[in-house]
Formats: sequence, structure tokens, C-alpha cells
Amino acid sequence: MAEAVAKVARIVNATVEEGKDTLDLSNCKLISFPDGVFKILRSVSDNIRIITLADNEMKSISGKLFSTFTQLRELDLRGNVLTKLPDIMGEMEHLTCINLANNRFSIFPDKLTEITTLEKINLEGNSITEIPVEKLTDMPALKWLNVKSNPLDSNTQSALQSAHNFETEC
Repeated sequence: MAEAVAKVARIVNATVEEGKDTLDLSNCKLISFPDGVFKILRSVSDNIRIITLADNEMKSISGKLFSTFTQLRELDLRGNVLTKLPDIMGEMEHLTCINLANNRFSIFPDKLTEITTLEKINLEGNSITEIPVEKLTDMPALKWLNVKSNPLDSNTQSALQSAHNFETEC
């Protein structure tokens, strides 16, 4: 545990000192986003454009992540154990890409359809059975959706493949 905490501290400090726009806390054995990180990154939170929290053990994401990092463009949460996203997620004004592959979603995270800037959604390898195709079709920026390895029924798969305003992998 102490080793994981030290790794996170090193990465966060380097992000601040070097003025990076990327925060990569993948493979850090995190079960949640550490509260202390918000305090340390407060001064540079507007500079952070990309956050990677892949391959951790996160069961939930705090809404504080989205209210702190308001300029976020890309969020990588693949390889966790997430089942839902916070409501505030729908208020992200700059997010263009989200990777939620290999989590434990059984329901499509509806808040994603409220993000007008979202171009790419990766939900491969979850347990989603239904997709809100009409809501996705109404998303102005959506270009790509990956829902491979989800137990979708054939009607949903057909509806997704006939949606021509974005590319679908299912």
C-alpha cells in the first residue's frame, strides 16, 4: 500500500512541477481517486486535459473529479470495476473521448449522451444489454462507439449498425 501511495505522490508532484496537461495514474492499485490529489493539483487543475486511471480497482468515480478538472478532454477509466458514473459527468463541456472498456457496466451510462462534445465512447467488455440508440444519434459530435463484447440483442446491434452519423463496433 505504501508503495502505491508513494507512486501516486511521485506522479502527481511531477505533473505539478513540470506543468503537464496529462495525469496518468494507471496501475496504481487505486480503489478511488485520492482526495489529497485534488488539493495538490488545485493550482494546475485547469491545465489538465487528459486523465488516465486505467487498470486500477476503482468501484466509483467521485463527482469532485469532474467539478475539479473542468477542462478535461480525455478520460481513460478502462480496466476498473465501475458500474455507474456520477450525474455531474453530463456537465463536462470539453470531454471528447472516454474509455470505459472492461468495467462492470450493465446499463449504458446515460449521462454520456448529455455531453455534446463527446466524439469517442469505448464500452467494450462490459455487461450492457441495451443501448439508447436514439439518444446517441442525437449527439452532435459522436463519431465512434465501441460496444464489442457486450451481451447486446440482435435488434440493438441492427439499430446501431444502421445509425449512420457515427461508426459502431459491436
